[in-house]
Amino acid sequence: MITKTKNAVIVFQKNLVAGRVKTRLAKTLGNDEALEIYKSLIKTTYLEIGQLKDVDIFIYLSDYVEELPFDIKGKSYQILAQEGKDLGERMKNAFRDCFGKGYQKCIIIGTDCPEISTKDMQLAFDKLSYKDIIIGPAEDGGYYLLGLKKETPALFESINWSTAEVLSSTTHRAEGQNLSFEKLRTLNDIDTEKDWKLYNLKIKNEQLP
Repeated sequence: MITKTKNAVIVFQKNLVAGRVKTRLAKTLGNDEALEIYKSLIKTTYLEIGQLKDVDIFIYLSDYVEELPFDIKGKSYQILAQEGKDLGERMKNAFRDCFGKGYQKCIIIGTDCPEISTKDMQLAFDKLSYKDIIIGPAEDGGYYLLGLKKETPALFESINWSTAEVLSSTTHRAEGQNLSFEKLRTLNDIDTEKDWKLYNLKIKNEQLP
């Protein structure tokens, strides 16, 4: 059961079906290994979400299921299905739903960025107190987090999704709407085998004494 707060976390996630997740990883590692990597990315993301305080969590799947394979420890959440013909429309609709429920600040994240931390998400909520839009830039030219405090359809329309232009197009739209925005630190999504190897190397180096 969701306990309403003023803050909502929207998580966009694909259903765990081999061959339908992390397809660029699967090209070199195979469908089964790509699926296992995606599971680990979800678990890492959930661990960070679970440490947030005073938020409600909405998991938007590509296809609705009644139960998730992994829980967010200590948190309640609601499962919904993404609706829309492309990523922009699906995100726009998810924000619309959450603002329609009365939330004052909403952030959306995916499950492809294992470096995202509780601190990053909390910082986004904090910065929404004085900015209209908060963006977590990804190294590939997209973003791993977007925070809003009102519906802003222009950010999701006629964007070339899954390209290096997404971030610049989004900030350009914000400027065109006279909306203030601030960026968080830049992080890397896991899309390819190279991304995955670099991430694991970074983790290994951080664990060295």
